[in-house]
Amino acid sequence: MKTLLLATVMVVTTAGSAAAQSAGIRTGVSGSPDQFYFGLHYETERLVEQVRFKPNFEVGLGNGLTLVAINLEFVGKIPIQHEPWAFYLGAGPALVIASANNAPANSGTSAGGGFNILLGVEHQKGLFTELKVGMADSPSVKFAVGYIFGGAGGR
Repeated sequence: MKTLLLATVMVVTTAGSAAAQSAGIRTGVSGSPDQFYFGLHYETERLVEQVRFKPNFEVGLGNGLTLVAINLEFVGKIPIQHEPWAFYLGAGPALVIASANNAPANSGTSAGGGFNILLGVEHQKGLFTELKVGMADSPSVKFAVGYIFGGAGGR
């Protein structure tokens, strides 16, 4: 819980420093393991052309597990001409920490590496939806909806 609080404080306090940077919240479902998850993200200003760094922190609950994922993803944005929507695709590594919530004999914590490939669409007023496919220790698939505070300006 301290990690979630620290991540929230870091995202909120650093998000307003430049107009092209943004912070947001997300929630969704994952498969393998089947879970509900929620989280936060931060998006930097452009690094190269339309490419941005978009690290995010997610906590998954259900199926006898608690998963904490720290995803270090890069996204490329593809604006849609004369529309308020933009597509984005990306990928990046992940640190996945799993904690079993079952009987004491099966409980324990483990950490592993993962990798995500993602595709999403966002509205300039902040609404977005995202689909992730995970490999290694990342959940195999995730679907999220979320909101970017201050809109998705600076695309």
